[in-house]
Amino acid sequence: MRKLHHIAAACAISAIMLSGTVLAQATATPAAAAAPQKEETGKDIAFNNRKGNCLACHGMPTVPDAQSTGLYGPPLIAMSARFPNKAQLRARIWDATAFNPSSTMIPFGKHGVLTEAEIDKVTDFVYGL
Repeated sequence: MRKLHHIAAACAISAIMLSGTVLAQATATPAAAAAPQKEETGKDIAFNNRKGNCLACHGMPTVPDAQSTGLYGPPLIAMSARFPNKAQLRARIWDATAFNPSSTMIPFGKHGVLTEAEIDKVTDFVYGL
């Protein structure tokens, strides 16, 4: 009988602890839900190694926080002078192989690496360099 009493007491304590945990989880506000999501900028996308990753190949000497910049592609400077027509720059980002079939630049739009909106943001960022 004493053993049953201990088992019943242990079950009651476990139930109280579990209900407290469930209650705490239900009433806690997750940090992600409390803080509004920051909209991703063209710079964020360009620097993100899972998206644009422009820094892997291109140098950005005019951007102070562009670390580990690549030397493979041309440096991204004076872009509005190099591409007076912003649509041409966007088209290159979308699919560089359309202009140079030997290009090693990823066709970000053609292959769906970036969305149309992300390509627009990256274009705006790069055009301003």
